[in-house]
Amino acid sequence: MRRTAVLAALAAGLALVAGNAAGLPLPGAPGCPVFPPGSPWNRPVDRLPVAKGSAAIVRSIGLDGGLHADFGSGLYDGAPIGIPITAVPGTQPKVRVRFEYGDESDPGPYPIPPGVRIEGGGDRHAVVVDRDRCRLYELFSLRRTALGWQAGAGAIWDLRSNRLRPAGWTSADAAGLPILPGLARYDEVARGGIDHALRFTVERSRRAYVY
Repeated sequence: MRRTAVLAALAAGLALVAGNAAGLPLPGAPGCPVFPPGSPWNRPVDRLPVAKGSAAIVRSIGLDGGLHADFGSGLYDGAPIGIPITAVPGTQPKVRVRFEYGDESDPGPYPIPPGVRIEGGGDRHAVVVDRDRCRLYELFSLRRTALGWQAGAGAIWDLRSNRLRPAGWTSADAAGLPILPGLARYDEVARGGIDHALRFTVERSRRAYVY
């Protein structure tokens, strides 16, 4: 996972597409917010001052570069391209996962159902929401083997809390951030507006945290 490529996800993505955010719930977990309304993911930023050095960062990323929406464009190894979301009840049995990057992964166990949806492509992300406990489980490079489930890394989040991972840690992506709150979801588009930050990656950013 390339840390420099993914660190721009929240830094550059905190421009809201629409309106006043309220941490809207997921269709599969209507009792859960996608983090609190005061979360940086859900907070309107249109009236905040522009960060110092913003213009230089944007130029480095590329003023004329287009955005490639990496979802809805077919299949990869038989799975749809894009990061799917799997909602499970609190009674879903939890399983142990063997991690490649275990020192920065939450050990779990994880409520992975037999039919968990996995992203098509090399990253094979899986996003699982416990709709009864409002817990978010995210995994990178998830695979089922003869010895059980294995993944590159995993992170567990409380959807009702703004608590972050330890500084410098990765998560299910290199930025150390949750994936779910930055996704463009079908239900949001159908509703007519996306009112939270969007995550994206760039080829060139800078080796630093950018709020």
